[in-house]
Amino acid sequence: MTAIQQIVESQRAFYSNGNTRDYQTRKATLEKLKKMLKKYEHDIYKALRTDLNKSEQETYTTELGFLYAEIDFTLKHLLDWMEPKKVNAPITHKGTKNYIVSEPYGVSLIISPWNYPLQLALAPAVGALAAGNCVVIKPSEHSSATSSLLARMIARTFDPSFITVVEGEKETNQELLRQRFDYIFFTGSTEVGKIVMRQASEHLTPVTLELGGKSPAIVDKDANINLAAKRIVWGKFTNAGQTCVAPDYIYVHDSVKFKLLKAMKKYIKSFYGKEPLQNSNYTRIINASHFDRIIGYLSDGTVLHGGNFDRQSLMIEPSILDKISWDDHVMQEEIFGPVLPVLSFTNVEEAVEMISKQEKPLALYYFGENNKTQEQVIQYLSFGGGSINDTIFHLANPHLPFGGVGNSGMGQYHGKSSFETFSHQKSILKQSTKFDVPFRYPGSKIGKAVIKRIMN
Repeated sequence: MTAIQQIVESQRAFYSNGNTRDYQTRKATLEKLKKMLKKYEHDIYKALRTDLNKSEQETYTTELGFLYAEIDFTLKHLLDWMEPKKVNAPITHKGTKNYIVSEPYGVSLIISPWNYPLQLALAPAVGALAAGNCVVIKPSEHSSATSSLLARMIARTFDPSFITVVEGEKETNQELLRQRFDYIFFTGSTEVGKIVMRQASEHLTPVTLELGGKSPAIVDKDANINLAAKRIVWGKFTNAGQTCVAPDYIYVHDSVKFKLLKAMKKYIKSFYGKEPLQNSNYTRIINASHFDRIIGYLSDGTVLHGGNFDRQSLMIEPSILDKISWDDHVMQEEIFGPVLPVLSFTNVEEAVEMISKQEKPLALYYFGENNKTQEQVIQYLSFGGGSINDTIFHLANPHLPFGGVGNSGMGQYHGKSSFETFSHQKSILKQSTKFDVPFRYPGSKIGKAVIKRIMN
């Protein structure tokens, strides 16, 4: 057996022995996870500074703080989530008790990306552990400092037969996907998501795929332009645009385009300074390959703001591109960087029609005050989730499930949805033995008539 096979078999034995099932164990595990994060908080700040040059504020806001909130929310509601849920029954089932039991799948695999290397590794794990599963985490090799720290933290805190981290590159992913897991949770690109799903099909393993896509921000003529600019700049350039739900492009009404762009320039300077490349707290691009890919987009259209970059520090200024068409290279794939193309429309129906022809995005943002138009956008466009008059803030509500649709993924998590994702909903009927209804059995003379009367 390979080392990875041994890990999976060890976890399967641990799970089969019932070590993860009861409420007290799950509660203690989540508390231990939070305590671990508190203990290593300084090291976490240092690792994320090394990988992405994240400031402590951004690390706390988008990584640690998110995890603390997710753990606390789960601990608060876990006992209720675990309770069997009674359901009603038709008259044909008189005398029965019917309920649904949330059962853990078993041994789960979580493959996480590099852009939020702590949060996107552990947020799904919170749900998996709350649901009573064993967990194997495969972090990204691109965020090596955080991945290494995560492996050390978990190894020093938990039994590897319960929770473990497997580091490695592409070959490690391939070996992991050859194993028979009971559930696979993947966050990453659409292309790799297809590979994960294909491999999972070999064992008919259920999957959640959190992917991406080109998430639009629509700015209508009646939008609060100043607030729209502020919130788009924040949502787009947080983590230097390396966010799966960041606005990928702006679709703005012709009549307010100039005003919006002027306000966005103002907020870029306000948030990141006149020279962002000299800002010690501005996030860098993860590696040279992604850096080269992103700066390639700067040749499309006209650079209206920014456009400068530093190859040595792997930093690219927050950049706005104007005079962009749907045929430009920058509109053909998810940007995943601090480059924001701008297109314009003359009426919102035109915008909705054009967006509907694209692949379904992970997120969509609409800025405008008309309630009827807001509802039209929500009803006529398919997307994973989104916000009206804001960007990316919907992720911070644990009551809202997060996930994609179509090309942007399948399945959901956060809060209760995480627990449900990693739980099989087992249906149970408990039949009475105090009486028996004869008409359902063969040979009953009035069976057919009674059944027709009851079921019609």
